[in-house]
Formats: sequence, C-alpha cells, structure tokens
Amino acid sequence: MTNQELQSLKNKFDIIGNDPALNRALEVAVAVAPTDITVLVSGESGVGKENIPRIIHQNSPRKRGKYFAINCGAIPEGTIDSELFGHEKGSFTGANEMRKGYFEEADGGTIFLDEIGELPLSSQAKLLRVLQSGEFFRVGSSKVLKTDVRVIAATNVNLMHAVSKGKFREDLYYRLNAVSISMPALRERPGDINLLFRKFASDFSAKYGMAKVSLTEEASIKLRKYRWPGNIRQLKNVAESISALEAGKIAPGADKCQIDTDVLSAYIPKEEPNLLPATVQAQEKFESGEREAIIRTLLQLKQDVDYLKEVVAKAGLGRGQAPAIAAPQEQEPVRDWSEDPEEQDYEEQGPEDLSIKSANLDLIEKVLRKHGGNRKAAAAELGISERTLYRKIKQLS
Repeated sequence: MTNQELQSLKNKFDIIGNDPALNRALEVAVAVAPTDITVLVSGESGVGKENIPRIIHQNSPRKRGKYFAINCGAIPEGTIDSELFGHEKGSFTGANEMRKGYFEEADGGTIFLDEIGELPLSSQAKLLRVLQSGEFFRVGSSKVLKTDVRVIAATNVNLMHAVSKGKFREDLYYRLNAVSISMPALRERPGDINLLFRKFASDFSAKYGMAKVSLTEEASIKLRKYRWPGNIRQLKNVAESISALEAGKIAPGADKCQIDTDVLSAYIPKEEPNLLPATVQAQEKFESGEREAIIRTLLQLKQDVDYLKEVVAKAGLGRGQAPAIAAPQEQEPVRDWSEDPEEQDYEEQGPEDLSIKSANLDLIEKVLRKHGGNRKAAAAELGISERTLYRKIKQLS
C-alpha cells in the first residue's frame, strides 16, 4: 500500500497513529481481505483489535453481506451454542420459538469472534465443524444446516498456552490461525500516544463545546512514559476525564486549557508492578532465575552423592551390600519381609535363615498373646497389615 492509501484507510476507520507495527497490521488486513482465509487477531485488551475484522469485511467480496461482532466472553456458557447456531422451539426452558443463530443469519457475510479463548470446549468442536465443512445443527435439532461465513477471531490471551493446559483445542487453533495479525500495545508505539491524546481531547471539545485541552512539554513526556496497561481505551478515558473536569475550571469563553505535569499526575493511576502486562524480558529473567535454582539443586545433589560414595568406600562395602548401622535394641523396627516385591520364599532359604524364621515366629506369638489373639491389634503393633500378618503366620507355621 502507498502512504496515501494507508492514510485514507486510517481516516475511514478512525485509526490514529504512524507506528510501523500498526501500519503492518493494517496492510496485512487489506491483503487478506479478498480471500476467505480465516484470520486470528492477537493483542492486549484495548489495543483496537476490533478494527481489523471491520477492515477485512469492508474490503472483501462479502462487504454487502451481514457483519456480526460477537464477544464470546460476554455470553453465558449455557446459551452460547444457541446464540451461535440457533435453537428449535422447546429445545430448552424458555425456547418459546425457533431462533436462527449468528452463523445462519450471517450466511454470505462475516463473523468476528472476539475473546475466542473464552469459548467452551464443547462449542469449540462445533465451531471447528463449521470452519471445515460449513455444517452445523441448531440446538435441539438433528437436521444438518449449511452456511457460508468468513470467520475472523481475536484473542487477548496466549492460545498456545491455553492449548497446553487443555482449555483450547489444538486443531481449532491451527484452523483459526491461518493468518495471524498482531496489534501492538500502546506502550510499544510511544510516538502515537500524544497524537491519540490530542485526537480524543479534540473530539470531546467539539462534542460538548468545551475548551480544548493541551499538554505542556513536560506533561507530554510523562504521558509517553506511562505504560498504559489499558492501552488506547485507558488513554481515551484519561483524555476525556481531563477535558471534562479541567476545561470547566478556566474562564468562560476561553478556547484552550493547558495541563501541566502536576495536574496530569492526578489522572494517571500509580503503576503497580504486579499488575503490569508481562514483557518478554521479564519472562526471560524469571526463566533464567529458575534455571539457576535448578542448577544449584543439582550441584548440591551431586555433592551429597559424592559424600555417600566416600562413606561407602571407607566402610569397605562391596556392591549390593548395605552398611550395618547399630540401633538401640528397644527401637529396632520389625521388617515386613512378606510385602511384594521383597517377599521371601522361606522354602528356599538355607540353614542360616532358620534362626530368623524362629525369631519372627516367636515375636508374632508374643504379640498375639499380648493382645489376646486379636490379629488386628497385633498387626498394628508390628507395623504391618492384617493380610501380611496372616501370610506370615502361614509361612512361619
């Protein structure tokens, strides 16, 4: 696109800014408009993602067809299928008549699905079928209906992360993401911030007949340095608030109201680091710190293993042997030899194991006598299950 064509497009859709990333997004939108390829628009909330599907629709062969913009996050999960695909009379409580859904109404046109990441998984499967074959069912009907709709979706979340968490279908993601258009955050286009502020202040002044607000140089710098987590939507609210509250303080008939840094500071929220949008740099720092912690842990484990090897070597133990550690006789634990997979086969034991067999039999007999033959209590004292106790009695008898 030439600069003149690009500026004409911005004027038509009331888009302000000269940032290269913004220009690139608009150019891609115009380039894909003549096709029916699905488009996924990504970007933070408030960056103006809704402009892209309108540009695509108005520059496509479908521009005479219907255009619907649907916020998937604003429709309750229980009714979203009815909204999108329609329903038959009596299909659920309150369905007093048949209703066509957006996909049926928009036949030959375009549907913009905003906040697509909020779409329930059951509805995602139905959307995938529409994208693949143009087929769908009304709620409460088994009749297959057909539609010819161009779908454009938008998201302010990382859909691949949602896929990894099982919250979004991977096949649907790739079906929607045939062409990806990314809208830059306002903080990524600081050169446009003052342009937008002047536009919003001018529009407000013209609408309400109030003095036009302008900023001092210092205030303009402060405006550009703020991160604007709410993006263009937040900037517009600030510009209109200043225009409404500060322009009324000047003398009647004045046509200008200049705002300095002190006044501007009262309208810009104090930045909370924990609430700011995550940046790539911040994410890399986190991952780096995590890697360092893992490395330190691994080094400590290696040191512990080396120490144990030295202890074993000094004790002169061979492979498969365990160090003999003396323990107080009164605290010597009773080992459960019968638990799988370490259960011993006493029929295959040699003469040296017979004394162990006798000792175990004596211990079990003493504990059973102590508890009056109560096997549950005896098993509890021996630290084994009743099933294991039964097996030991059978093996030792």
